[in-house]
Parts: sequence; structure tokens; C-alpha cells
Amino acid sequence: MVSGNEVAQKILTMKLLEGKYGVCRLNESPSFPEWANNGDFFSITRTPDELSIVCLQDNIPGEVKCERDWRILKVDGPLDFSLVGILASISTILAKAGISIFAVSTFDTDYILVKNKDIDSAVQALGDEGYEVKTS
Repeated sequence: MVSGNEVAQKILTMKLLEGKYGVCRLNESPSFPEWANNGDFFSITRTPDELSIVCLQDNIPGEVKCERDWRILKVDGPLDFSLVGILASISTILAKAGISIFAVSTFDTDYILVKNKDIDSAVQALGDEGYEVKTS
């Protein structure tokens, strides 16, 4: 496994996305709710048991089961599939700082969700390990 510093040398830049996000759980559903796909970032995952949605929290109706106040750190990509340990390195750094995460991966990159109350500590911890985090 690649050490955190070796990965950080390969992936030096992350970007803090604008806005606050919610992570929602809906019962299994044959369709996606219209409110879920508004905004620059949203993720929808269907399993046999549930429909999970990550989207801007302002779009989420009040009756939806949801964990709110997440911020998103995007790993600048695209990342090559042969790279090993990227998510492990980031999650280890944040775990050592006592910060819980929710991760979403796409074809090109990884997105790390961190509670808004922890975002400054997360940026600091990642910076201390060689990651550059763009906050604007």
C-alpha cells in the first residue's frame, strides 16, 4: 500500500465545492425524484434496499429522511484507475483528526463529504499532510 505522503505527492490538489449538501435515504423507488437532480453536483445510488441521494440540501423536501450539513471536497482528477490508496490516504488523515466522512467515487475522481462543523479541521489536516485544498 502507498503511504499517505506518497499519495499526497501524486494528488496534491482538492477543491472545496460551494454549498451544503444532504445525504438522503428513500425507500426503493422505480424513479428518481425531480428535486434530486438540481445543482452542479448530485449522486444517486439505487440498491435492492434503498435509493440514496446526495444533493444540495436546499433542494431536499422536509419530509425526506436526510443527514444535512455536509460539505464536499473534490479530489482534482481525472485519476487513473491504477492509482492505489488515494481514498485510504485521505480517510486515514481525516480519521486521525477525528473527522467522519462520506465518500462518493465517480469514473474520474473521488468526492469526500465532511460535516460543515469539521470542514476547517479537515482542510487543516489535509494541508498538514501535503494536500493543497482550494477553498474558493
